[in-house]
Amino acid sequence: MNALRSTVFMTWAIAWSVVTAPLVIVAALALRGLWGYRFGKLWRLGIQFGVENFLGIRPRVIGLENMPKEPCVILAKHQSAWETMTLQDLVPDGAYCVFVLKKELLKVPFVGWGLAAMKMISIDRTAGKDALDQVVSQGRERLSQGFYVIVFPEGTRVPPGQKKRYKPGGAYLATHVGCKVVPIAHDAGELWPRQAFLKKPGTVTVSIGPAFDATGLSEAEVNRRAEGWIEDEMHRISPHRYLNAHHNAT
Repeated sequence: MNALRSTVFMTWAIAWSVVTAPLVIVAALALRGLWGYRFGKLWRLGIQFGVENFLGIRPRVIGLENMPKEPCVILAKHQSAWETMTLQDLVPDGAYCVFVLKKELLKVPFVGWGLAAMKMISIDRTAGKDALDQVVSQGRERLSQGFYVIVFPEGTRVPPGQKKRYKPGGAYLATHVGCKVVPIAHDAGELWPRQAFLKKPGTVTVSIGPAFDATGLSEAEVNRRAEGWIEDEMHRISPHRYLNAHHNAT
């Protein structure tokens, strides 16, 4: 059954992207303004329709009241492609999000072209300190324009129960701009495994932590606070993934 669900969803996602991605590009380049993002939302809602109705994956959100009303930096756990869509529903109505992503993604047919047209924050991860400066220069502009900036600090999708080093990009942006930071934990990888064709139906728990102001903090302190909350919350919403760690600790 999961194979059938996943096949139907993939067929839907490809067809929907072929139809709508060109609209995103045309809207962004020809109409300018927020039109690219509006058509991007249309693409996303179509994909999410498939996620909920063909795959049977739906979100349960905890702590929505913690999301600031003003643009901020969101530091989130990254386990699958699912959260790249659904996290955008967590910001206030009428607001839009941009992601910090590696520039290679902009070359992916249709989806990557749409991301490029929507002016996501793209960086060259081999550029070292210059990459951080790219995040700040682009991020400052997006925040001033009213966009929420979503960053996956681990830099890649990480399977449930595991973690990687939290990279400084999002924290660097927040401290240099002086804005609020919101940590988010979720267990999407339980249903939508990394690089797996087969997905399982069920409910993804998304937990939004308390926002804190990065003004005057170091990047290390911002990452320490965000990582501490996110990883503690992961133990709470996915306790079965940390049984061995608990036994080792005792």
